[in-house]
Amino acid sequence: MKNLVFTLFFTALTFIPLMGASADEWHKKFSGLNLPGVTIDEVTVISDSVFTLPGKNFYYTDLPPFLRVLLTSRPTDESAIGIEIWLPLSGWNGRFMGTGNGGGAGSINVWPLTVGIQRGFAIANTDMGTSPGVNEIVNYPEKWKDFGYRATHEMTVIGKVITTCFYNQTPSYSYFVGCSTGGQQALMEAQRYPEDYDGILAGAPANNRTHLHTQFLWNHMVANQDPECRFTHEQLNRIKELVLKTNVGKDGGAPEDNFLTDPRTAIINYEELTSFLSEKQIEVLKKIYQGPVNPVTGQRIYSPAPLGSELYGGGIDEQQEYTFTQHHFYPFFWTWGKEYDFSRFDFNKDMDKIDETLAPILNANNPDLTPFNNHGGKLLMYTGTNDAIVPFQDAMYYYERVVEHQGSLEETQRFFRYFIIPGMGHCGGGPGLNECAHTAAINVPLDKEHDMVTALMNWVEHDMVPEQIIVTRYHENPEQGIKMQRPVFPYPLFPKYTGGDYTLPSSYRAVERERANIPVPDAIYLK
Repeated sequence: MKNLVFTLFFTALTFIPLMGASADEWHKKFSGLNLPGVTIDEVTVISDSVFTLPGKNFYYTDLPPFLRVLLTSRPTDESAIGIEIWLPLSGWNGRFMGTGNGGGAGSINVWPLTVGIQRGFAIANTDMGTSPGVNEIVNYPEKWKDFGYRATHEMTVIGKVITTCFYNQTPSYSYFVGCSTGGQQALMEAQRYPEDYDGILAGAPANNRTHLHTQFLWNHMVANQDPECRFTHEQLNRIKELVLKTNVGKDGGAPEDNFLTDPRTAIINYEELTSFLSEKQIEVLKKIYQGPVNPVTGQRIYSPAPLGSELYGGGIDEQQEYTFTQHHFYPFFWTWGKEYDFSRFDFNKDMDKIDETLAPILNANNPDLTPFNNHGGKLLMYTGTNDAIVPFQDAMYYYERVVEHQGSLEETQRFFRYFIIPGMGHCGGGPGLNECAHTAAINVPLDKEHDMVTALMNWVEHDMVPEQIIVTRYHENPEQGIKMQRPVFPYPLFPKYTGGDYTLPSSYRAVERERANIPVPDAIYLK
């Protein structure tokens, strides 16, 4: 089935020898393919190990020679989906990889292309059709669909066609890797286009998109309702320190940790905050830790950020700033127009309007992954416990809904496994463990014990089921070596400290912890 499309395209093609054709010849060759609505904009050979990003004072080093293909896909009259494909001139590993974007996209995400090309993949990325910027497509509903699901599928189909043409060989396996918006793309592919990929790695998935952005708005409005309610950076740091003092070492982590292993069990003593927070600030903090709810019905809309994440990427400190709104409030502008005053948002009636407009095209909440499973696909998902942008609880509840649909945890884990990374922030960073996935694994050994992409490939290609991943944290200067390592296991297993050197993986074992035990959104907010 997966090779049928290539057979249709290439039965009549004459192959141009790989190293014997110029970039111009390849431009002509690609332009002659039967790709409706596709324009090949540029084809260049990058033979230097240094690639400078056009128009930017930024460059990437240590890259192998590759063919760089830029194209535009227009599946509708409104659409203008930018796609970039990098093809190794030698050392191709025989595989195709699609990669994800971040935020509202609008430009090619070059970073995963550089990582993938170093590993021998034919690799692609898309601007998701939102160029020149996600806030500039207010009146273009077809572009919203491109962002929601169509651009990623276009990138995948076209990328495979270009790859097959270039090598005169179909990829042996296809993988998708993405985090945040890329995680949304990953789950959308598994749900809508189950035959696109053999293996998918979904990090911190922003798949519950309309309700995630409602949480951004909730936190921003609550934190800014009164100038006297705003928190200083020092106050937030003291809140975080009190949370850690109360909870560290009680959730399976080590007593020396400066992060939480399982924030679900964490508690906060508000009485201890009265020495440096006003009553108004404490009430604001309670609302933020509560998360967005319908003020009329009391129904939960989305999960709150986990305790301990107050100061890390997207935490309360950042959400007090107006710049945060400029990047994250586009669903409200798409629904009500560019001049919309988001401070007027009604969490009762307006939630219905935004869901009616955007949920069917932006949200990847469908727990039925049976077609992907039937295709033979394998899915790994990971989130960090210190992620204040896309709280791990939402991914956990999505996983539980898939388990319910499949009938059991055992059946689900045959093709879908979920790893929770202690102390990791959004797609990396944070105070804890943070290197294990494609977008961050530059220093870790690229083997199935330390690298999730390799673990996924071994699962897909050799049926080697990933039972644990060793996650790494390096010193600020990686040349100083490893600061700590820790094993993580498929949920509902968590690492538990057993004694000894807390920086060594041998000091931990797998322990099953309670499933779910999280704030659960009401069913009407899982559209």
